[in-house]
Parts: sequence; structure tokens; C-alpha cells
Amino acid sequence: GGIGQPFPKSYKFILYIMYKRVLLNNSSVQNFAKNITCGAKNFSSTASTNTNVAVLGAAGGIGQPLSMLLKLDNNIKKLHLFDIVNTPGVAADISHCSSNAQVAGFVGNDQVDEALKGMDVVVIPAGVPRKPGMTRDDLFNTNASIVKGLAEACARNCPEAMVLIISNPVNSTVPICAETFKQMGTYNPKRLFGVTTLDVVRANTFVSELKKVDVNKVNVPVIGGHAGKTILPLLSQNSQNLTFTDEERDALTHRIQFGGDEVVKAKDGAGSATLSMAYAGAKFTSRLVSAMNGENNVVECTFVESTVTDAPFFSSKVTLSAEGVGEVHGLGELSDFEKQGLEEVIPALKASYDKGVDFVKNN
Repeated sequence: GGIGQPFPKSYKFILYIMYKRVLLNNSSVQNFAKNITCGAKNFSSTASTNTNVAVLGAAGGIGQPLSMLLKLDNNIKKLHLFDIVNTPGVAADISHCSSNAQVAGFVGNDQVDEALKGMDVVVIPAGVPRKPGMTRDDLFNTNASIVKGLAEACARNCPEAMVLIISNPVNSTVPICAETFKQMGTYNPKRLFGVTTLDVVRANTFVSELKKVDVNKVNVPVIGGHAGKTILPLLSQNSQNLTFTDEERDALTHRIQFGGDEVVKAKDGAGSATLSMAYAGAKFTSRLVSAMNGENNVVECTFVESTVTDAPFFSSKVTLSAEGVGEVHGLGELSDFEKQGLEEVIPALKASYDKGVDFVKNN
């Protein structure tokens, strides 16, 4: 559907029940869940409902489950759902979930301005999906145009909003947003984020499965970018001080880097990683909204303007604040294997940055 990916209707009820059971029985989402309501169960001590959030590409395969998960966040006051088709139905459906956020749907490019007015956070999963054999860069021309147009709409209507980019290739679409905002005089590097949370989610999951430890207690920083070998998991810095053989390290690193390909192949042409991306995107959004509403010590890996390396944009640990980016953290101590990987990451990120900048200049 539209600028998002088709999302089968039968998944909606299944996803809702699955999510409800996970929240009630799995402490792995405690940080995510503490601001969330599901049915009559309130996981927040107070319902803040301070923040207005828009999802652009809300009728797609990522956008629908992402929107539903955000509907359950008690810190969200208004939830605006935009796409070029199908959003009235999606909004009507999600609006029936018994949580505080007030949902409105906007359909077609003539309604994008209305969708964005008064928004504090804009999440952009809009774009076409990957198919088997495609890289994220193969999506560039189509998704670059979509993201540039939506960035222009954000600059016109909510120039001070936090903008969260999910649309691939993130390594280029985030610079595209930055350059678009610069052209329109609204760029604030503290308020632009590439969502790389799925790489951390995968790292934590795969490590916990391999080492048979509680996933709730595992945290693996993932730095670099959000495509293939630009994704660099810092396994040596895992929160449980787990050790790995060279073979385990190599296999884990490759699986984390190419976990998206695993899903694309398994779906056999029917889409890419939509549900796990929606989970990761909602998790990051919820964490940022929590920081905006006064929570302290909110640290997440995210792709932002950075001086940590020579790459203009880079994902590393970032302390989130009411202003967006609070502190961009250094990389800490790297293993020799990670240092070697980092040497490959930087030139690739620079090339992706240049590609995004050139696109804006020439379009």
C-alpha cells in the first residue's frame, strides 16, 4: 500500500495478541513497555500524553505495526498517520485500541501539510521494500525522492520536530534530509536521527540465543551505519562480558550485518523485515519521547551527525534529551577485529553521504 509496503489484514489481530502477550510475560520489553498501555493494562505510573507524533508511510508493512505500537505509548498525545493511500482505514482501525493517543489519518500528498502541523516527532518508514537480490542501495532512486519530498514537508510545517528516518538506504537518506533542511534553513543536527535500533535488537537476540543467556540482560552496542558491512557490532563490549571464539565472532558479526537478507529470503519476494523493524522503530521512538518528557540517562545507538570518526554521519551511543541529541559518545575500547572492521566502515559511509548530498544538489 502506497509509499509503504502492503500489510495483510490478517496480521493485525495476530500482531496485537502477540504484542499483548509479550508485554505481559516478557521483561525484555520493560524499558519499552513502561510508557505503554495495552487493553486495560496500564504500564505507566502516570499518563503524560505530552507529545505529538506523525508517521509518514503509515499504511505500509512497517508503518501499520509501527503505528499500532506507538498508539500504545502513554507519552503520545496525538498520533497522525499519513500515506498516499489507505490511511483512513488504518487510522480508524488503530483508533479503537484503548489507549490515550488520539489518532487521525491523512491520505494523499495534498494532506501532508495538515498531517505535520503541530508535530513534535516525525517517523518516516515510507518507501519501497527490498526484494530478494536487492541491496538497500538498489532502493536509492525511488526512496531518495520520497524522503526528500517528505523532508521538505517537515521543514514547511514542523521545522523544530525530531525527525526519525527508517527509509532505506539510511546511510544516504539521513544526509538527504540534512541537506534538504539546510536548503530550507531549518537544519538542526540535534533533531535528525537514522533509526539503527534493529541492528542492536538483532545483536542482542542472536547473542542471547547463541550463549543461552537472558536476552533482557544482553546489550551489544552496534556502531557505523545501517547496511551490510557498515553495521559493526561491538561484541567485545557486550554488557554480560561474554566471550566468543573467532568462529562465533565471525558468524555473529555476519548474521547481524546481513540479518535483513535472512528475512528477505525467508519471505521469498513477499517483503522485507517489516515486523522486527516496526518493533525496533517503535522502541527507539518511545525512548526518544521518554527523554523529551524528562526521563534521564536514555542512551541508544543511532545514526546522527558526528565527529566521532571522519564520517559526517555515524551511529554510536547517544544520550537522548529534551533537545534530541544530548551527548554523542565515543567508541570505547575496540578489539583488533573491530578496529579492522571500522577501517572498512568509514569510506563506505563517506561514499553514501556523498551520494545523498549529490542527490539533493541535482534534484
